[in-house]
Amino acid sequence: VRNQHFKQVTGVLDDCLCDIDSIDNFNTYKIFPKIKKLQERDYFRYYKVNLKRPCPFWAEDGHCSIKDCHVEPCPESKIPVGIKAGRSNKYSQAANNTKELDDCEQANKLGAINSTLSNESKEAFIDWARYDDSQDHFCELDDERSPAAQYVDLLLNPERYTGYKGSSAWRVWNSIYEENCFKPRSVYRPLNPLAPSRGEDNGESFYTWLEGLCLEKRVFYKLISGLHASINLHLCANYLLEETWGKPSWGPNIKEFKRRFDTVETKGEGPRRLKNLYFLYLIELRALSKVAPYFERSIVDLYTGNLEDDADTKTLLLSIFQDTKSFPMHFDEKSMFAGDKKGAKSLKEEFRLHFKNISRIMDCVGCDKCRLWGKLQTQGLGTALKILFSEKEIQKLPENSPSKGFQLTRQEIVALLNAFGRLSTSIRELQNFKALLQHRR
Repeated sequence: VRNQHFKQVTGVLDDCLCDIDSIDNFNTYKIFPKIKKLQERDYFRYYKVNLKRPCPFWAEDGHCSIKDCHVEPCPESKIPVGIKAGRSNKYSQAANNTKELDDCEQANKLGAINSTLSNESKEAFIDWARYDDSQDHFCELDDERSPAAQYVDLLLNPERYTGYKGSSAWRVWNSIYEENCFKPRSVYRPLNPLAPSRGEDNGESFYTWLEGLCLEKRVFYKLISGLHASINLHLCANYLLEETWGKPSWGPNIKEFKRRFDTVETKGEGPRRLKNLYFLYLIELRALSKVAPYFERSIVDLYTGNLEDDADTKTLLLSIFQDTKSFPMHFDEKSMFAGDKKGAKSLKEEFRLHFKNISRIMDCVGCDKCRLWGKLQTQGLGTALKILFSEKEIQKLPENSPSKGFQLTRQEIVALLNAFGRLSTSIRELQNFKALLQHRR
């Protein structure tokens, strides 16, 4: 018997002709095992990110700046050049009650970025950067050249729930939905915890509004909702359960999962969120199959300096592209931005700016680990959109020389595949939660 509470998360998705069971099977048997392997390759495990950029939209809130949320200083000998210990933590007055301090201390330990890197890695990165600079790039790098940007080993810093329940997380998502989803203020998103109470509306006016939007703006909203659902799934699946023998243990938290996704507990909102997750998966899947020709050229190698490893990494990546191309039910983005040239162009530009803003909002995330994964997944989705809107340029790529028309930086490539890896993982985790819930009945 299927779990009653999730019976709505089956069948065909809106805005594209795909059914969820096919996506589950495709992901479980084809994509997930390969993408997991790919994320362990050196080229894909190191991501360069600046975690020190100030929040551009509001002063950090009065809760403790959880240490957990600052980069954990490494021993002097291990600190990468130019990355000395993060600024010291000052607790604000507001955070001075002891319970709050204990929570902070706890979360602080768990959320800190482990920025340990071997000397060989550090030397290799200089070489990688030199190699990347010799390729021609035509897009704005995420202030990678800033001395504050550092390489982070993604395998040492998994995305998980540290137990901090500060208001800043709500504020970040709220700001994304309210300011950046083409949304009028008068229309409340269902279960928006910061919205004033709105009687019996139950969010229906929101969906009437969403249906009335052009496809593009509807898609934009669904992508952000899907990203939110995906991140919440990772947090529920990798939740700080309790300390055993003084060691933190992590695992699936069913209660938290139901709170965020159960049909009844979310007044019907949960299944919609999960459908948006599948929708986002299809959009990124489509982008991967579209960008394959870029990587299939012999001039493109995933350079780390180890020729044999690099060749293996490329072979693995190309086999993932083959799989994405073989999937029969893609989202068809041709219907997007298909209006008159001028309208399409300005809408595309609007998309880009909204998206850029969302990536800046990620600098307001309190906890460093969450900020790292928020930035990476946002950049991955941004790169997927860039690919979908560059189809003509990709088709015209020269086989043996760098292209002027379409370029991806190492950052974008690493973000694109790791972001898709997170979505693939979310869909796996969702299967696991469904099984756990069935088992409990």
